[in-house]
Amino acid sequence: MNQPEINTNETPAKRPTILRRLLSHHELATLLLLLHAPIDASAKPEIPQLYEAGLVETVSNDAGTPHIRLTSEGNAVLRGLGVK
Repeated sequence: MNQPEINTNETPAKRPTILRRLLSHHELATLLLLLHAPIDASAKPEIPQLYEAGLVETVSNDAGTPHIRLTSEGNAVLRGLGVK
């Protein structure tokens, strides 16, 4: 009896990408700010949405203060816009 082969190569779950929704003008402005330097984690109200989309990440400096910086996906969005 021929049984179908079972695929044992499970693909890892993908993070949601920004292609699922458009960025607001405030979110784009925040990405542009982050292009030049990390900002304080509480500086902009758009940070949680950008973090959820995988465009920014939290890092700590030497003093332990959390800062936000672009991820590779965030950089890719800016490159796609011709900014970087």
